[in-house]
Amino acid sequence: MKIYWIHAQAPLRVLALVKHLGIEAELVRIDPVTGGLHTPEYKAINPNKKAPTLVDGEIVLFESAAIMAHLCIKADSDMWPTENLEEQVEVLRWLTWNEGHWTPAVGPYYVEKIVKKTFNMGPPDVTVLEKSEKNCLKYAKVLDAHLAGKDFAAAGRLTVADFSLGSMARYWKEADMPFENFPNITRWLDGLEQIPAWKNPWPADEKVA
Repeated sequence: MKIYWIHAQAPLRVLALVKHLGIEAELVRIDPVTGGLHTPEYKAINPNKKAPTLVDGEIVLFESAAIMAHLCIKADSDMWPTENLEEQVEVLRWLTWNEGHWTPAVGPYYVEKIVKKTFNMGPPDVTVLEKSEKNCLKYAKVLDAHLAGKDFAAAGRLTVADFSLGSMARYWKEADMPFENFPNITRWLDGLEQIPAWKNPWPADEKVA
């Protein structure tokens, strides 16, 4: 099994899962700055020219949610439920909510404050952040209410939904995401930080970012 990755939030959640489940895989780092995502060889396995990508024998997968489900099935982990279909639907709900609502809500903060700094793309665009605040607060309110009295997003335990929802939001302090008045979100994020593989998802020889 090979997993191609870059220092970004979608690969982060996959690498955290690999480490958490103790899965044996060759982790192949791609350098997006030097055009690693645009080589003919890489485009042949991921025409989106993004990361992560998983190659497991004849199986080639892009999109982190699909990759994480595949990894859980391989490891026989209920972080992607296969025995309880109601739980599977609940996890799926939060995976799709993440892509449809949460990522657009927190993404501008992540891009402007984290991505730009990581790849030397210039200073944050204050106008973008000001325009993003209303949407971020709207969906933070939804997630905070859902997490009241809960340690995890779905199924009453740690699932791939938590890793997806948390992969941008984990940077809330560095990115100035307006979560100060959402104690359930910050408590949940603090709880995830107690998981060693989540706290440091990167390969052992990589700098923590």
